[in-house]
Amino acid sequence: QNPDKLHSSEERLSGLEDGQEENSDNPDQSVRKRIRQSAPGSHRDDTPKSSPPRPVSIEELMETAKGVTNMALAHEIVVNGDFQIKPAELPEHSLEKKVRDIVHKAFWDCLEAQLKEDPPTYDHAIKLLGEIKENLLSFLLPGHTRLRNQITEVLDLDLIKQEAENGALDISKLVKFVIGMMGTLCAPARDEEIKKLNDIPEIVPLFRAIFSVLDLMKMDMANFAVSSIRPKLMQQSAEYERKKFQEFLEKQPNSLDLVTKWLQEAADDLAKLGHEMLPPHSNDGATGGASTMCFTAVQNQAYLKLLKWDHVNRPFPEVVLMDQTRFLEIQLELEQLLLVGTVLLVTFSAAGPALVDVPGFAEKVKTIVKVLLTGTHLPSFNLKESLATVGEKVCAEVNSCLSQHGFTPFSAERETVLKGQIQAVANPDNTICRLIDSRIQKFLENYLASSHQKTLPAIPGGLGPIQRELEEVAAKYVRLVNYNKMVFSPYYDAVLGKILTKEESQLVGKPEE
Repeated sequence: QNPDKLHSSEERLSGLEDGQEENSDNPDQSVRKRIRQSAPGSHRDDTPKSSPPRPVSIEELMETAKGVTNMALAHEIVVNGDFQIKPAELPEHSLEKKVRDIVHKAFWDCLEAQLKEDPPTYDHAIKLLGEIKENLLSFLLPGHTRLRNQITEVLDLDLIKQEAENGALDISKLVKFVIGMMGTLCAPARDEEIKKLNDIPEIVPLFRAIFSVLDLMKMDMANFAVSSIRPKLMQQSAEYERKKFQEFLEKQPNSLDLVTKWLQEAADDLAKLGHEMLPPHSNDGATGGASTMCFTAVQNQAYLKLLKWDHVNRPFPEVVLMDQTRFLEIQLELEQLLLVGTVLLVTFSAAGPALVDVPGFAEKVKTIVKVLLTGTHLPSFNLKESLATVGEKVCAEVNSCLSQHGFTPFSAERETVLKGQIQAVANPDNTICRLIDSRIQKFLENYLASSHQKTLPAIPGGLGPIQRELEEVAAKYVRLVNYNKMVFSPYYDAVLGKILTKEESQLVGKPEE
């Protein structure tokens, strides 16, 4: 009866996984595409083997899906301060959109045909009025007694049916009341849409427009509810997410397989770097404190690995899956900062200290480089061509600034050398690029380690031109990591306890080594 409620249960189920990204305000669709391509289902061969999953019923599956969806929604509301529910927009030429448009047209054509009969048939129109009545009542608060009585009295379906049977129904009068009530209940942002309803003379297009505006009003109410519950969720979010994940874990015992593999790799990395792998359990207080530090070191190394993750070919660990988009966005920002920082270091080294100290020069060159290297993660982006353009623009800016301040412009030979150094940044094995990358990683590592201290780590040498941008990314990254630790630290401790116990037993078994 309501053409806007034609989505099937199958569509809603398939939307559980993608609903959060479709309905929230997120920036980059290519980021979403890359994440969808790395769905865990297509990489199950990479996961550690555990006990075989037990058969589950449809009811259990639905209950689990609902719990995970609620957990993801609560997490999104807390972490994303700009989170808003928005209507899903179907792709222009998709089959789903075509089917929806055809069904909607058939419904409204049927209503128009009924109203044009002599005498008119009001069966569908009365059902629509009933739905409108339900929607209006759903917007009311408990204290809106007068408005509730007005709606119930004017939109009395039994009385409307009697009037229709006796040929005394004035549907235009009822619609006018509905529009007035919508104007009373809607947010100020919808006043313009309400005003447009009064300019629609034909009844069928008017009904259609009313339902469109009602959908917008429902969206406004949902977003108002989100903003209202956010402060309460902030207080209880960690406990709530942990509880929901535990319920999910009880139904899917192998839901920490990817986390175990991820933490094991981080522990192995630290072992290769020469970190001391301390036993996780000890009666000695000092060793116990060192053990806690060891746990923290492995966790921090694991979080740093997320910034170098292959999102296309490798599934994301379960406990950070809800933040995969955010980690990927931070990863892409760091990749761009790496290129920008390397180009600026090469340019400023060639330009010399006298020119770098010229007011506005460094910032202007940085702006040029950032603009020309925007979109490096897009498939259509050609890094070599972009760096060639960067070289041309940077050389022109350097020569212009040198001339303005009484210095000798670059010779053709020096220009060629600088352009070649800038274009060499495209090579992943470029020495300067690798140096900047290692310093960025070290800065983030120090930032993680000092996240609970008042003093922040010093910026490493060579990163001065991108210090502001790097600190902004680091702050965003650390907030994400600290919240994840707060929620899932019991699971990390349990997994790391097993990993480090195994490391200890292996070391004890090989005393000579």
